[in-house]
Amino acid sequence: MQYETIEVKVSNAIALVTLNRPKKANSLNALMWQEIKAALNWCDQRPEVRAVVLNGAGRNFCAGIDLMMLAEIQTSLTSECEARNRETIRALILNLQSSVSSLEHCRKPVIAAIHGACVGGGLDLVLAADFRYASTDASFSVREVAMGLVADVGSLQRLGRVVGEGIAREMTFTAMDMSASEALHVRLVNKVLASPEECLAAAMHTASVIAAQSPLAVRGSKQVLNYSRDHSVSDGLEYVATWNGGMLLSADIKEAITAQMSGRAAQYLD
Repeated sequence: MQYETIEVKVSNAIALVTLNRPKKANSLNALMWQEIKAALNWCDQRPEVRAVVLNGAGRNFCAGIDLMMLAEIQTSLTSECEARNRETIRALILNLQSSVSSLEHCRKPVIAAIHGACVGGGLDLVLAADFRYASTDASFSVREVAMGLVADVGSLQRLGRVVGEGIAREMTFTAMDMSASEALHVRLVNKVLASPEECLAAAMHTASVIAAQSPLAVRGSKQVLNYSRDHSVSDGLEYVATWNGGMLLSADIKEAITAQMSGRAAQYLD
């Protein structure tokens, strides 16, 4: 697929998705929102992709929503009916939410490799990833209140589950930056690496470890984890029982056992 605002490269079963507006600090314009969703949907549907790494070109991961896009939204509301204008805004917000949620809905694990600024919409994106690595120069913020906005595409729903309610509320109400070391302390990120290059290399290495596992089991584990997060323990247990009832008799289990007994690396179907 061809993109204007991102790049997608697949190698060794790993899709590297790069936000590619470096001169604009990878700010999210209308096209980038849609291309991110298209790319993640593509990764979900391609059997040869087993893991995804998300990063940003240039000095920053993502500076949030493009301010020009906000201005364009204002000028696009042309109906004489106030309710219809508000309906248009609601539909737009839901569309942006679906772009962010595409990382979560992708059945393949998504690792975010973050350097420089990760602000607003950028933070929304990485919170929808499965986990996050950062370089020492990374900084994170929920910036919306400083712009007179309520964050509306995922941070207020996901951040508290990752770092706890107190930290999430402090970040939201103050719009202050959080350093990479602070992000590690509150478990916003799993690792902090010395440079952007080392951060990306670490994310790619972890993705390669994931790609070597049973693809069916990895995809199932992500879906069960997501379901269990949003439901009670008993609901989650019933869901995984149903999942394994349908998927337990797989060729992957036979291959895993045979490979271990033979002392070789398992070779799984995509």
